[in-house]
Amino acid sequence: MKNQPNYQYQAEIEKLRDRFQFDFVSLALVQPAEDRFVLTWQYASGNMNDRYKRIVLHSGKGIAGIVFKTGKPMLIQNVNTDIESRDLFNYPIIVAEQLKSLGAIPLWEAARVQGVLLVGYRAENRLTQAAFDQFQEGLGREFGAFHAGEVGQP
Repeated sequence: MKNQPNYQYQAEIEKLRDRFQFDFVSLALVQPAEDRFVLTWQYASGNMNDRYKRIVLHSGKGIAGIVFKTGKPMLIQNVNTDIESRDLFNYPIIVAEQLKSLGAIPLWEAARVQGVLLVGYRAENRLTQAAFDQFQEGLGREFGAFHAGEVGQP
């Protein structure tokens, strides 16, 4: 990520939000932290507050951490039925932004996940599998300096 050109991620996520009519779009990027890496939400559009800036996720924790660890897109069509209420603390972006239907895709650089792009709605069942697939197709293979989607996808 150090060599990536100056890319206007804030402007791009705002365009995505308008184009697909999402309530919320955010970009988490990997940050070095001592001997391990953490993810922090760096850019957001449609945010209700700035709490997202204080969220720090480790690999496997939260939606960004799971996508980072697995390298695969993740879809939660209905937070109320797909996640136990007692487990919501593991998904701070969902709580902070009151998201009810969301998806996230990995962003790759040099065969490693370096970021996670999250899109969502504050209403249940708004992001269906078909709509999430359409978003991924519409996004294309590149997002800034990153390859978008699963590695190994055609």
